[in-house]
Amino acid sequence: MKCPGHKDKEKRDYKCENKAYGSRPDQKKRRAARNKARSDAEKKGLVRKGDGKDVHHTQPNGDLRKSPVVVISASVNRSMSAPQNLRKMRNRVAKKHARKS
Repeated sequence: MKCPGHKDKEKRDYKCENKAYGSRPDQKKRRAARNKARSDAEKKGLVRKGDGKDVHHTQPNGDLRKSPVVVISASVNRSMSAPQNLRKMRNRVAKKHARKS
């Protein structure tokens, strides 16, 4: 699916871009892997729907199907994308996970 080109930000069709990105085969596989990890954690009783927790993949650039996961709060997981917090947050999550094991 091709979205029409744009020159101005006002004319950019984000809906079309998101639809095109989400329908790519590689993105479908990533989404399926994320959904499966969440489903597996729900079956183990680690998370529930609406509990404010995220299933965090500890190897962000690796294969999501083989990546070990940790359950952490959504606010911590989503703040990791800020570059200044990334290393500090990952270390905190790793230490917390190591204590539980």
